[in-house]
Amino acid sequence: MLDMFGMPIADIDTEGLLDHLFSGLDAGRGGWIVTANLDILRRYVLDPASRDLYDQADLIVADGMPLVWASQLRHEPLPERVAGSSMTVELLQRAAQTGRTVYMLGGKGDVAERAREATEREMPGLRIVGTQAPFISSPITPAETDAIAEQIDKASAEPDIILVGFGSPKQEHAIAALRTRYPKAWFIGIGITFSFLCKETPRAPGWMQQTGLEWLHRMAQEPKRLTARYLRDDLPFFGLLMLESYRQGRER
Repeated sequence: MLDMFGMPIADIDTEGLLDHLFSGLDAGRGGWIVTANLDILRRYVLDPASRDLYDQADLIVADGMPLVWASQLRHEPLPERVAGSSMTVELLQRAAQTGRTVYMLGGKGDVAERAREATEREMPGLRIVGTQAPFISSPITPAETDAIAEQIDKASAEPDIILVGFGSPKQEHAIAALRTRYPKAWFIGIGITFSFLCKETPRAPGWMQQTGLEWLHRMAQEPKRLTARYLRDDLPFFGLLMLESYRQGRER
């Protein structure tokens, strides 16, 4: 476990993460996995309410090359970037192989339903037991939580895996409110991944993902929503993260 400004980042790769998740299901245990990027780490460090929220998760992994680079500068290298969107594809493939059920919550319009159709077509044996894309507040209200749970219960006794795609931090608030109702299910916030799965939104080329430039691709897709976040908020924090990580590495 790597302590990055107080956030415990699991020293784990994608395969190890999926092993942990599916062995938990075999043992009748659920949980909450956060795939943390630079923006999530920034909020964790600077905002006590965000820190309290993310501290409720069972496992936090590094979905963001800046976190991997920081670990390398500290001479405590993480094994790899656990990219949430890529991991979701591998998770669905393993769910299809093991007969585990999946529920898709979030996305815009019918994106989750189209993601369901696309993945079930591509992965024989995959059992997605329901989808819904309700409007929710941030943070989610008790009435909204009740309505979501009612729809989940209609679709399945209890799904094994609940993928939540409202975007951060809305999806984390939703997971924190819902997880006690489904203690044997694993929750993962996956952002825009439903749109990737149904090919509505193209993902960045592989070379951009591998070199830490995927954020540029995302900013070009949603400039109004993401430009201020990435350039005004995250870029200065990135500089501070690299400098502090370099200093810690020198001390080691």
